[in-house]
Amino acid sequence: MTDEKIARINALAKKAKTEGLTEAEQAEQQALRAEYIAGFRRSLKAQLDNTVVLNPDGTSYRLRQKRKGH
Repeated sequence: MTDEKIARINALAKKAKTEGLTEAEQAEQQALRAEYIAGFRRSLKAQLDNTVVLNPDGTSYRLRQKRKGH
């Protein structure tokens, strides 16, 4: 996500608090927030996928994603 888009999210949030948003601005805000959250989740998943846990006995293992339902 670009700095311009983050700045736009912040500008819309400030405007929503002070004077309110039009329907078009609300839709834009929702789309930008969804894009931001998707990027955040991708980044976090990539970071966790590359995380290695070191045990006190010197062994290590990678974190694994839990299967749904367990």
